[in-house]
Amino acid sequence: MDDKDGKSGRKSQTPEEAGFLTAPPDPAVFATNMVHVASQSQKLLREFLSRQAENHETPQLDPLNLSGALTELLTRILSDPQRLVEAQLNLWRDYASLWHQTARRILGEKVEPMIKPAPGDKRFRYSDWEENEVFDFIKQSYLLTTRWLQSTVADIDGLDKKTRAKLDFYTKQFADAIAPTNFLLTNPEVLRATLAENGENLVRGLSNVLEDLERGKGKLAIRQTDLSAFEVGRDLALTPGKVIYRNELFELLQYTPTTQTVYERPLLIFPPWINKFYILDLTEQKSFVRWAVAQGLTVFVVSWVNPDSRLAKFDFNNYLKTGVLAALDAVEEACGAKEVNAIGYCIGGTMLGSSLAYMAKVEDRRITAATFFAAQMDFTDAGDLSVFVDDAQLDTLKAQMTAAGGVLPSSAMAQTFNMLRSNDLVWSYVVNNYLLGRDPFPFDLLFWNADQTRMPSALHLAYLTDFYRDNLLARGRLQLGGETLDLGKVKIPIYLQSSREDHIAPCKSVFNARTLFGGKTKFIVAGSGHIAGVINPPGANKYQYWTNDKPAKSLDEWWPDATEHPGSWWVDWIEWIKPLSGAQVPARIPGEGKLTPLGDAPGTYVKIKSE
Repeated sequence: MDDKDGKSGRKSQTPEEAGFLTAPPDPAVFATNMVHVASQSQKLLREFLSRQAENHETPQLDPLNLSGALTELLTRILSDPQRLVEAQLNLWRDYASLWHQTARRILGEKVEPMIKPAPGDKRFRYSDWEENEVFDFIKQSYLLTTRWLQSTVADIDGLDKKTRAKLDFYTKQFADAIAPTNFLLTNPEVLRATLAENGENLVRGLSNVLEDLERGKGKLAIRQTDLSAFEVGRDLALTPGKVIYRNELFELLQYTPTTQTVYERPLLIFPPWINKFYILDLTEQKSFVRWAVAQGLTVFVVSWVNPDSRLAKFDFNNYLKTGVLAALDAVEEACGAKEVNAIGYCIGGTMLGSSLAYMAKVEDRRITAATFFAAQMDFTDAGDLSVFVDDAQLDTLKAQMTAAGGVLPSSAMAQTFNMLRSNDLVWSYVVNNYLLGRDPFPFDLLFWNADQTRMPSALHLAYLTDFYRDNLLARGRLQLGGETLDLGKVKIPIYLQSSREDHIAPCKSVFNARTLFGGKTKFIVAGSGHIAGVINPPGANKYQYWTNDKPAKSLDEWWPDATEHPGSWWVDWIEWIKPLSGAQVPARIPGEGKLTPLGDAPGTYVKIKSE
């Protein structure tokens, strides 16, 4: 067709021309593979049922406590039938328009899509989702349906904040699960691969499923990377240093200086114990630790132990005294410094903030400035993780941890975090590993993500109840070390780093801490999310960050006057911390103080596997 009258000049492809109805290269091999797929599927089902039979735990009928929220949603919908009818009519109008648009496109007319995937949605990158009329129709009908579903739920009146958050979250989970990309017959890339490879991709995919079930002991432990491609101490966590102290809870690493002189006050880092510390020392190019050492800082890092049942009763009081305070004692013995600057990352930051409030109460002034990476003090706007915190789910979690010997299995936390980004961390690997039958790509960050830790039940339950559920720290009611904590008593300089796309510690939630501390605070927002927003070395020239030192009572008030800067926020932080780090002194070599090195970094605790 020509270009006049809105025509595109492109001849529409028939299904046969698109290649989906052509025969596979070798029909006999294809048939054999399909028989093998069927037999493997039967084996998969037997394996699953066998594993379930061996599991003697009492099944939870509603472990996520969704029934109440769904019942309330249904009640609200039925109370306003007119709105439901209008919503259904709007959806049918969209479908009718899409049918009309698709018919025009099949006839060769150039037509703009009714709806496009959101920026950053990688599911529909394969060319057929746009170029083939059939799959473009499938894609757009899915996007229209999910938009309608989520907006309909969001528009229901009368729901309390927690119920609405839970329904919004699980509505999105449902929408992600039913995406056409997740199914063989509606994913053009999988269809083409199946025909081109005589179904070999499905055979490999089912083998991957069986392997993941075996590795997960009956639960599907999806591989996100090649787990054999990396080893801690060989490929990751390579910055030279020594284990300078060890107790039952942590090893303290002191890193070898690379400058002739260093700042007087050392830097003591408390990473999260939910994951292992080497996210801060991933590779030479991505290592915050290596970079900080090169800036002339004496760097100490706490490497938390991967706890087992022996630490089941350890709570925040133990992590305060045997963790934070013991680390401060060890730093002083190691290099003679009575004052340090500290960093807390994520839950390690929440622990550091609580410890600072305790130290202010007992007049312990050893920490003179503190930095928080993606850490929350006020959990009013704590994000998607809040949907997992209610009394029913906490009871289920407690029973699960009791059955596991008093610890939260690492797989449970991994599953929770994967749900927060299910398209990227679950469904993309279902397509790649199982439908396309490919091995996941070696990726250092995802290796770290898979290297999960257990958590003591007392500690984890206290975190979820005292912080997420009851918000005791922000309300000035948290008890720690026998003291009632008040963040307003913390007068030292504070640097608050947040990330714009962080779903674990939303930047709005991090901002709330600005009004809780009693001293001067600096708040910045980095580009990207909970990990990439933090681990963004200057040499990468990626993302950006925003600063604004004007007074603001809320993040919405802070944003309009914020200044955007290209690249890494690390350069802003180092200019902030240097004037707070004291004079220059000769570089400190690990072992020159009162503590004898116990071994080389990264130590032994970081290598303890959960399974």
